Amino acid sequence: MDPLTEDLIVMRGRGAWLLRSRDFDRRVIARIRQAPRARWDPTRRVWVVPATPHAKQVLEALFSGIRLPGDPEEVQAPEPPEAPKPPEAPEAPKPSEAPHGPATLESPHEAAASFPELERERILEALRRELVLAGYAPKSRKVYLGHVRRFLEWCDEARVEKPIPARVIKDYLTHQVEERGISRASHGQILSSLRLLFAKVFESPGELEGIPRPRRTKPIPLVLSRAEARRLIGTLANPTHRAMVMLLYSAGLRVSELTRLRPEDLDSDRGLLRVNSGKGRKDRYTLLSPRAEEAVQLHLARWEVQEAREKGSHWLFPGSRPRRHIHTRTVQKVVARAGRDAGIQKRVTPHVLRHSFATHLLEAGTDLRHIQELLGHASARTTQIYTHVSRKDLGLIRSPLDEE
Repeated sequence: MDPLTEDLIVMRGRGAWLLRSRDFDRRVIARIRQAPRARWDPTRRVWVVPATPHAKQVLEALFSGIRLPGDPEEVQAPEPPEAPKPPEAPEAPKPSEAPHGPATLESPHEAAASFPELERERILEALRRELVLAGYAPKSRKVYLGHVRRFLEWCDEARVEKPIPARVIKDYLTHQVEERGISRASHGQILSSLRLLFAKVFESPGELEGIPRPRRTKPIPLVLSRAEARRLIGTLANPTHRAMVMLLYSAGLRVSELTRLRPEDLDSDRGLLRVNSGKGRKDRYTLLSPRAEEAVQLHLARWEVQEAREKGSHWLFPGSRPRRHIHTRTVQKVVARAGRDAGIQKRVTPHVLRHSFATHLLEAGTDLRHIQELLGHASARTTQIYTHVSRKDLGLIRSPLDEE
């Protein structure tokens, strides 16, 4: 039997198979995602695959020797629809007789599939390879593939002709913005993923040339005061939680950069912290506070950390699973809970601590160029946003109400 099949847990649900990996093996999850209409259920923490004969055939091809509970002959779901036959079809029905409305695309729910499931999976696999070759990070690949998958499924329902015309893409984006209310950031991500799809897989980049990008918003970052930052740290009794929060605030780290730190990244003699493969695959150095380093040493002395290192973990903050680092979601929950315990009314996140680090340095007189290097920003314009929240100059201005 295939070792990946042995790692797979299969259960029977209502009209579906429930699958998960025993050890959360990424290779197993990648195969599960190729199953027809596979979706992740966060409540039960399983992958749900509709129990159809077609899905059974695909799963047996993906996992050699897999045993699917239930008799496939009992499954009453129909086979996936066949590709539409070429034009020997009878006359088009009159508008009043058409079951799915007019032929023009006015709604995302007008007709049957134009991208059968197997073809859709081949398209997604081709795009995944292009993303890997282009050096996209795993998280970025997941986001882009998710957007493209939803677009192709939408085309299935709308019975879009091939090749896909530009008006279909505009209709899809309009539907996402007006009916689903997506943010401008998501709007831009969808457009970027479709540009890659059409350029690298469909080889017709011209279809998206006339589609503009959404105008960017210019939000002002949320920042804690110095007193709030001290109060936040003071609420943390757990040495590991205290070390994580102190590193986030004292070094301006992103949460993903914190979780991937190793003990050897701490350069105590130079007072620096090395960040490996930060955003944009860039390495950099940032500050290592002596107080933060003391907190880290207390964390490393804990028996749980020592036990994890004996089991082969090389991470500064080991996770619950062997040889895995702590999950970013765990850090986010720790910071949010600490904010509530400290009585801070603002929504406290790891990125708020990063914003606070930059703003407090700017208020202390640190040059903007140095802050850019510490944060790992590619452009100085990104760092300049902290000038809008700094009290360095605004604090010298008196309100008219306070004038005598």
